[in-house]
Amino acid sequence: MKTKAISINSETLFMSVFQENKNSSDSDNHYIPGACNIGHEEINRRKKATIFSIVLTITVIVLLFMLDANKIWRLILFIPATSLGVSFQQWYFKFCVAFGIKGVFNFGDIGKTFSIDQKENYRKDRIKAWQMIMTGMLFGLILALIFFFMP
Repeated sequence: MKTKAISINSETLFMSVFQENKNSSDSDNHYIPGACNIGHEEINRRKKATIFSIVLTITVIVLLFMLDANKIWRLILFIPATSLGVSFQQWYFKFCVAFGIKGVFNFGDIGKTFSIDQKENYRKDRIKAWQMIMTGMLFGLILALIFFFMP
């Protein structure tokens, strides 16, 4: 069996220990490379962004029908639908795409982030972030094409 050494920097250890002591029964309050990089406050922001994206997507659909716009304009649905796809994933997976690309995480107050020093963890976060972006874009494309081909 192959073993792998894991090293944790002091910031990660501090945040992990602090949050676990604050509420040891909650499993989503510590950084997990490529899986979880935001805490409760950030998750709530992603939930609000998802709700906003749902409203925006529905508004675009209704407006395009009400204005009886040319069918080509229906493809603009790609933008809010992609936003919806990415926002939902961030809320569901407890993983911020922007943080994953930047190499940071946050389990405290909004706006305060901690850097990821280990290259392997940073790599896992970037892979997860790009997977979420591509999945969100695929969702947006599928939704826009369905809307485009509707009578």
